[in-house]
Amino acid sequence: MLSPDQIATVKQTIPVLEAHGETLTRHFYTRMFAHNPEVKPYFNPAHQREGAQQRALAGAILAYARHIDDTAALAPAVEVIAHKHASLTIRPEHYPIVGENLIASIQEVLGDAATPEILDAWQAAYAQLAAVFIGREHELYTQQRETQGWAGFLAFTIVRRQMESENIVSLYLAPSDGRKLPTHAAGQYVTLRLTDAAGNWLMRQYSLSNAPGSETYRLSIKHETGNAEQPAGQVSPQIHATLAEGDQVELTPPYGTFELTLPEDPARPVVLIGGGVGITPLISMAHAALAASPERRVVMIQLARHAGVRAFGEELAELTRTHANFSLHLCYDEPRAGVPADSVAGIKQGLLEAADLTAWVDDPAASYHVCGPLPMMRALDRLLAEQGVSAENRHYECFGPGQVLAS
Repeated sequence: MLSPDQIATVKQTIPVLEAHGETLTRHFYTRMFAHNPEVKPYFNPAHQREGAQQRALAGAILAYARHIDDTAALAPAVEVIAHKHASLTIRPEHYPIVGENLIASIQEVLGDAATPEILDAWQAAYAQLAAVFIGREHELYTQQRETQGWAGFLAFTIVRRQMESENIVSLYLAPSDGRKLPTHAAGQYVTLRLTDAAGNWLMRQYSLSNAPGSETYRLSIKHETGNAEQPAGQVSPQIHATLAEGDQVELTPPYGTFELTLPEDPARPVVLIGGGVGITPLISMAHAALAASPERRVVMIQLARHAGVRAFGEELAELTRTHANFSLHLCYDEPRAGVPADSVAGIKQGLLEAADLTAWVDDPAASYHVCGPLPMMRALDRLLAEQGVSAENRHYECFGPGQVLAS
């Protein structure tokens, strides 16, 4: 437990963190990768290059300082991060590495302003937070061993490969040892591990896109080619170019807190809004929601640049044909000439707007699950709030390093 003086000292650093948090975290990652290169495989270099990892950590440190005397307020964020850590197989021995480099970075960035009192307070604060994560991650590992049968990485074989769109490929994976897969929760993800040409580990987290209870896991992976604002991926090009049926990779058990939430009242609809590759956890949710109730309305709204990059067209069309309570609506923000039109009634050319939600859902009590790029989700969060959808009925998943909706 932190002493009252240590708590007060941590709070006194809030203005410094507000002004210089990203400077500190950029220095921290550079220092840690130089002094402890063994931890580099646990981090996505694309997130480092674009600054997302640094911003996320700066935000997390600032939030921790603000709530240092009421850490229960951070419980939802801690749970999300603990699941990500467990999926990457983070262990207790990793925490001293982070702590030593963080405290050294505070001292090196702040210089003389990093008094012995500040360093002592942040050492105690970090030790407290590390203990919380280590304890929760131990619980998750134990739970996975008991329910899934393994807690680290397990060999899987690619039994089928299928292109879902111009830029998304699905890999169907079965345990190489022939074991039966336990049912995952719709919305969960796994970590895929493979090696590069030099034999270095490459790890990335991907949502499970298949119906819960399937005999295989399906991962649907976008080829991240990069653009002026976002660097190209390191792992997805290798997956698209080299992985074939019969190849082996390693997977962790499913983790994640973005699980399907069905309202108790079957008259309340479930609305699934997916942008781009964000459709992957939502199609799993669609299967789960339809299997749970043939009565409840399930509304899928799929946002894509154009029909060529829209995934799961046939699968979603089949759900529309076979389930009277399922409706599908599309929004294309960059219609492209020469791409065949979809045979879906509700196609919107342009961004999703309030009038579309009124026409397609018209129920502020519906439960919304949204997944896609962070700017899209922030805009939709504001739109849903303006439509009277309560915070407890708005559920989000962002692919990235601890991203939050708050701007």
